Amino acid sequence: MLKKLVASALFAGLAAGVVASVLHFAMLVPIIVEAEQYESGQLTHFTAAPDTAAQPAADDGPDTSLWHRDTDPVHRGIMTFGMELITYTGFALILIALFAVAERYGHQVTAREGILWGLAGFLALHVAPAAGLPPETPGIPAADITARQMWWIGTALATGVGIALIAFGRSLALSALALVLIVIPHVIGAPHLEELSGVVPPSLEGLFAGRSIAVAALSWSVLGFLAGWFWSRNRAA
Repeated sequence: MLKKLVASALFAGLAAGVVASVLHFAMLVPIIVEAEQYESGQLTHFTAAPDTAAQPAADDGPDTSLWHRDTDPVHRGIMTFGMELITYTGFALILIALFAVAERYGHQVTAREGILWGLAGFLALHVAPAAGLPPETPGIPAADITARQMWWIGTALATGVGIALIAFGRSLALSALALVLIVIPHVIGAPHLEELSGVVPPSLEGLFAGRSIAVAALSWSVLGFLAGWFWSRNRAA
Protein backbone atom coordinates (compact mmCIF):
# COMPACT_ATOMS: atom_id res chain seq x y z
CA MET A 1 0.00 0.00 0.00
CA LEU A 2 2.75 2.46 0.95
CA LYS A 3 4.68 1.76 -2.24
CA LYS A 4 1.52 2.28 -4.31
CA LEU A 5 0.76 5.51 -2.48
CA VAL A 6 4.22 7.00 -2.94
CA ALA A 7 4.53 5.95 -6.59
CA SER A 8 1.15 7.46 -7.48
CA ALA A 9 1.98 10.70 -5.68
CA LEU A 10 5.41 11.05 -7.31
CA PHE A 11 4.14 10.58 -10.85
CA ALA A 12 1.12 12.83 -10.38
CA GLY A 13 3.00 15.50 -8.43
CA LEU A 14 5.90 15.75 -10.85
CA ALA A 15 3.61 15.92 -13.89
CA ALA A 16 1.39 18.55 -12.28
CA GLY A 17 4.48 20.47 -11.16
CA VAL A 18 5.68 20.66 -14.77
CA VAL A 19 2.29 21.97 -15.89
CA ALA A 20 2.22 24.51 -13.05
CA SER A 21 5.75 25.67 -13.92
CA VAL A 22 4.91 26.21 -17.58
CA LEU A 23 1.80 28.19 -16.64
CA HIS A 24 3.76 30.17 -14.03
CA PHE A 25 6.47 31.17 -16.50
CA ALA A 26 3.98 32.02 -19.24
CA MET A 27 1.36 33.89 -17.22
CA LEU A 28 2.91 35.17 -13.98
CA VAL A 29 6.63 35.80 -14.44
CA PRO A 30 6.15 38.69 -16.91
CA ILE A 31 3.85 40.42 -14.42
CA ILE A 32 6.27 39.85 -11.52
CA VAL A 33 9.17 41.29 -13.54
CA GLU A 34 7.10 44.34 -14.48
CA ALA A 35 6.02 44.82 -10.85
CA GLU A 36 9.65 44.72 -9.75
CA GLN A 37 10.38 47.55 -12.18
CA TYR A 38 7.68 49.63 -10.51
CA GLU A 39 9.04 48.67 -7.09
CA SER A 40 12.59 49.74 -8.03
CA GLY A 41 11.44 53.02 -9.61
CA GLN A 42 12.30 52.08 -13.19
CA LEU A 43 8.61 52.48 -14.02
CA THR A 44 5.94 54.69 -12.46
CA HIS A 45 2.20 54.82 -12.95
CA PHE A 46 1.63 58.29 -11.49
CA THR A 47 3.47 61.59 -11.14
CA ALA A 48 3.70 63.08 -7.65
CA ALA A 49 3.14 66.80 -7.09
CA PRO A 50 6.37 68.85 -6.70
CA ASP A 51 5.91 69.34 -2.96
CA THR A 52 5.12 65.68 -2.38
CA ALA A 53 7.68 64.13 -4.68
CA ALA A 54 8.60 60.64 -3.69
CA GLN A 55 11.64 60.38 -1.48
CA PRO A 56 13.99 57.40 -1.41
CA ALA A 57 12.66 54.72 0.88
CA ALA A 58 14.39 54.21 4.19
CA ASP A 59 16.99 51.46 4.15
CA ASP A 60 15.52 48.64 6.23
CA GLY A 61 18.43 46.37 5.43
CA PRO A 62 19.06 44.07 2.51
CA ASP A 63 16.17 42.26 0.88
CA THR A 64 16.90 38.59 1.50
CA SER A 65 13.93 37.13 -0.32
CA LEU A 66 14.88 34.48 -2.85
CA TRP A 67 13.25 36.21 -5.81
CA HIS A 68 14.81 39.64 -5.17
CA ARG A 69 18.36 38.63 -4.30
CA ASP A 70 18.68 36.37 -7.34
CA THR A 71 19.13 38.47 -10.49
CA ASP A 72 20.16 35.60 -12.77
CA PRO A 73 17.01 34.73 -14.76
CA VAL A 74 18.24 31.21 -15.48
CA HIS A 75 18.88 30.45 -11.80
CA ARG A 76 15.59 32.07 -10.83
CA GLY A 77 13.81 29.91 -13.38
CA ILE A 78 15.47 26.73 -12.12
CA MET A 79 14.58 27.56 -8.52
CA THR A 80 10.98 28.32 -9.46
CA PHE A 81 10.70 25.08 -11.43
CA GLY A 82 12.16 23.10 -8.54
CA MET A 83 9.81 24.67 -6.01
CA GLU A 84 6.78 23.92 -8.19
CA LEU A 85 7.82 20.26 -8.46
CA ILE A 86 8.35 19.98 -4.70
CA THR A 87 5.11 21.81 -3.88
CA TYR A 88 2.86 19.77 -6.15
CA THR A 89 4.53 16.51 -5.19
CA GLY A 90 3.72 17.37 -1.57
CA PHE A 91 0.14 18.18 -2.54
CA ALA A 92 -0.06 14.89 -4.42
CA LEU A 93 1.11 12.95 -1.36
CA ILE A 94 -1.65 14.54 0.71
CA LEU A 95 -4.23 13.89 -2.02
CA ILE A 96 -3.22 10.24 -2.45
CA ALA A 97 -3.26 9.72 1.32
CA LEU A 98 -6.83 11.03 1.36
CA PHE A 99 -7.68 8.63 -1.49
CA ALA A 100 -6.40 5.79 0.66
CA VAL A 101 -8.55 6.89 3.59
CA ALA A 102 -11.59 7.14 1.31
CA GLU A 103 -10.91 3.66 -0.07
CA ARG A 104 -10.68 2.26 3.42
CA TYR A 105 -14.27 3.42 3.94
CA GLY A 106 -15.43 1.87 0.68
CA HIS A 107 -15.12 4.81 -1.72
CA GLN A 108 -12.94 4.14 -4.76
CA VAL A 109 -11.52 7.24 -6.47
CA THR A 110 -11.34 7.34 -10.28
CA ALA A 111 -9.55 9.79 -12.55
CA ARG A 112 -12.78 11.72 -13.13
CA GLU A 113 -13.47 11.96 -9.41
CA GLY A 114 -9.85 12.94 -8.90
CA ILE A 115 -10.59 16.20 -10.71
CA LEU A 116 -13.24 16.99 -8.10
CA TRP A 117 -10.75 16.23 -5.33
CA GLY A 118 -8.25 18.51 -7.02
CA LEU A 119 -10.78 21.31 -7.30
CA ALA A 120 -11.59 20.87 -3.61
CA GLY A 121 -7.90 21.39 -2.84
CA PHE A 122 -7.91 24.45 -5.08
CA LEU A 123 -10.91 25.91 -3.23
CA ALA A 124 -9.35 25.27 0.18
CA LEU A 125 -5.81 26.43 -0.56
CA HIS A 126 -6.39 29.21 -3.09
CA VAL A 127 -9.93 30.54 -3.45
CA ALA A 128 -10.86 30.75 0.24
CA PRO A 129 -7.56 32.37 1.37
CA ALA A 130 -7.61 34.70 -1.65
CA ALA A 131 -10.96 36.11 -0.48
CA GLY A 132 -9.04 37.75 2.36
CA LEU A 133 -5.44 37.76 1.14
CA PRO A 134 -5.37 37.88 -2.65
CA PRO A 135 -2.09 37.03 -4.42
CA GLU A 136 0.19 40.08 -4.45
CA THR A 137 3.03 41.26 -6.63
CA PRO A 138 6.27 42.78 -5.29
CA GLY A 139 5.92 46.42 -4.25
CA ILE A 140 2.71 46.00 -2.23
CA PRO A 141 2.99 46.85 1.50
CA ALA A 142 1.33 44.23 3.67
CA ALA A 143 0.51 43.45 7.29
CA ASP A 144 2.71 41.37 9.57
CA ILE A 145 3.67 38.19 7.74
CA THR A 146 3.22 35.92 10.77
CA ALA A 147 -0.35 37.12 11.25
CA ARG A 148 -1.09 36.64 7.56
CA GLN A 149 0.40 33.14 7.56
CA MET A 150 -1.63 32.12 10.61
CA TRP A 151 -4.84 33.41 9.02
CA TRP A 152 -4.02 31.67 5.74
CA ILE A 153 -3.33 28.33 7.42
CA GLY A 154 -6.45 28.56 9.57
CA THR A 155 -8.60 29.46 6.56
CA ALA A 156 -7.22 26.64 4.42
CA LEU A 157 -7.72 24.05 7.18
CA ALA A 158 -11.21 25.24 8.08
CA THR A 159 -12.27 25.30 4.43
CA GLY A 160 -10.77 21.88 3.73
CA VAL A 161 -12.57 20.32 6.69
CA GLY A 162 -15.77 22.11 5.70
CA ILE A 163 -15.63 20.75 2.16
CA ALA A 164 -15.00 17.24 3.49
CA LEU A 165 -18.00 17.47 5.81
CA ILE A 166 -20.21 18.64 2.94
CA ALA A 167 -18.96 15.87 0.64
CA PHE A 168 -19.08 12.98 3.09
CA GLY A 169 -21.33 14.15 5.91
CA ARG A 170 -24.64 12.40 6.30
CA SER A 171 -26.54 14.83 8.47
CA LEU A 172 -27.86 18.37 8.44
CA ALA A 173 -25.85 19.16 11.57
CA LEU A 174 -22.57 18.29 9.82
CA SER A 175 -23.52 20.42 6.83
CA ALA A 176 -24.30 23.33 9.15
CA LEU A 177 -20.95 22.85 10.91
CA ALA A 178 -19.23 22.82 7.53
CA LEU A 179 -20.75 26.17 6.59
CA VAL A 180 -19.68 27.68 9.93
CA LEU A 181 -16.12 26.45 9.43
CA ILE A 182 -15.95 27.88 5.92
CA VAL A 183 -17.40 31.26 6.88
CA ILE A 184 -15.79 31.94 10.27
CA PRO A 185 -12.28 32.87 9.02
CA HIS A 186 -13.83 35.60 6.87
CA VAL A 187 -15.93 36.83 9.78
CA ILE A 188 -12.73 37.14 11.80
CA GLY A 189 -11.08 38.83 8.82
CA ALA A 190 -7.61 38.68 7.36
CA PRO A 191 -4.94 41.03 8.74
CA HIS A 192 -4.45 44.16 6.64
CA LEU A 193 -2.74 47.52 6.97
CA GLU A 194 -4.97 50.41 7.99
CA GLU A 195 -4.16 52.28 4.79
CA LEU A 196 -3.71 50.89 1.31
CA SER A 197 -0.67 51.98 -0.67
CA GLY A 198 1.85 50.72 -3.17
CA VAL A 199 3.74 51.62 -6.31
CA VAL A 200 2.32 48.88 -8.55
CA PRO A 201 -0.70 49.88 -10.70
CA PRO A 202 -3.94 48.38 -9.37
CA SER A 203 -4.73 47.02 -12.84
CA LEU A 204 -1.47 45.05 -12.85
CA GLU A 205 -2.14 43.85 -9.33
CA GLY A 206 -5.62 42.67 -10.32
CA LEU A 207 -4.28 40.91 -13.41
CA PHE A 208 -1.72 39.08 -11.28
CA ALA A 209 -4.32 37.96 -8.75
CA GLY A 210 -6.67 36.72 -11.46
CA ARG A 211 -3.95 34.85 -13.33
CA SER A 212 -2.59 33.33 -10.13
CA ILE A 213 -5.98 31.85 -9.31
CA ALA A 214 -6.41 30.63 -12.89
CA VAL A 215 -2.99 28.95 -12.84
CA ALA A 216 -3.83 27.27 -9.53
CA ALA A 217 -7.18 26.04 -10.86
CA LEU A 218 -5.61 24.47 -13.94
CA SER A 219 -2.73 22.98 -11.97
CA TRP A 220 -4.97 21.44 -9.31
CA SER A 221 -7.31 20.04 -11.98
CA VAL A 222 -4.37 18.33 -13.64
CA LEU A 223 -3.06 17.14 -10.28
CA GLY A 224 -6.42 15.70 -9.26
CA PHE A 225 -6.94 13.94 -12.58
CA LEU A 226 -3.45 12.43 -12.65
CA ALA A 227 -3.54 11.45 -8.98
CA GLY A 228 -6.88 9.70 -9.50
CA TRP A 229 -5.68 8.04 -12.71
CA PHE A 230 -2.41 6.72 -11.22
CA TRP A 231 -4.21 5.65 -8.06
CA SER A 232 -6.92 3.71 -9.87
CA ARG A 233 -4.35 2.19 -12.23
CA ASN A 234 -2.13 1.00 -9.37
CA ARG A 235 -5.16 -0.34 -7.53
CA ALA A 236 -6.15 -2.42 -10.54
CA ALA A 237 -2.60 -3.73 -11.03
